[in-house]
Amino acid sequence: MCAPMRGALFACLLMLAPTAAPAAPRSPVIVELYTAQGCASCTGAGEVMETLAARRDVLPLTFSVDYWDYLGWTDTLARPEFVTRQKTYVTRFDLGEPYTPQAVVGGQGQTGALEAERLESLISRAAQAPAGPRISLSTSRTSVANGKAPKGGAEVWMVRYDPKPRSVQVRRGDNRGQTVVAVNAVRELRRLGSWRGRGLTWRLPEATEPGLVTVVIVQAPRGGRILALASSPASS
Repeated sequence: MCAPMRGALFACLLMLAPTAAPAAPRSPVIVELYTAQGCASCTGAGEVMETLAARRDVLPLTFSVDYWDYLGWTDTLARPEFVTRQKTYVTRFDLGEPYTPQAVVGGQGQTGALEAERLESLISRAAQAPAGPRISLSTSRTSVANGKAPKGGAEVWMVRYDPKPRSVQVRRGDNRGQTVVAVNAVRELRRLGSWRGRGLTWRLPEATEPGLVTVVIVQAPRGGRILALASSPASS
């Protein structure tokens, strides 16, 4: 019961006011690392990603690229489509050319992966971005709900990564004799289609390797801001 005293009015209003529903948990910020096993300046990037992987507010993904292979070591995790994705960011951020180790944060900003202060600043900024559409994800399909799409629509991507660190002993090139560790190494990258605000569903291909985690990303076109993401447990 509320007391009829004027001094208790504010307390009464607080008691009678409806309790706000708890806010939905925010999706983690995706940090994409572009690196290479044969890149001498990339050897510390794995430690950065390992630190980020321990956080609940960040999802680090390692994309290995192959354009340093000419130095003598063929990167065992690289895929041409990873280079294509990085080149999209080169255009997006007007960089002129790709480089390693590069960190792209939420599709909103980029920095050298070893520049800790700048990286943390970009993560904080990306965490404050408005939430995007809801994504439903199962082992065989994914759906993006109705919502407000950015001008030009958005792209829907499927990423699959190995949640177990991958250690590779480099036998040639600048990193000869060193063991390079890739954290959340991406093994598959596929563009599923476009989303323009209307709910759509896509069937997912079977994983090419066991134990991979599937992530679906809704991203503004041409390497824009990552609007939403959802992930599923590792495949068996």
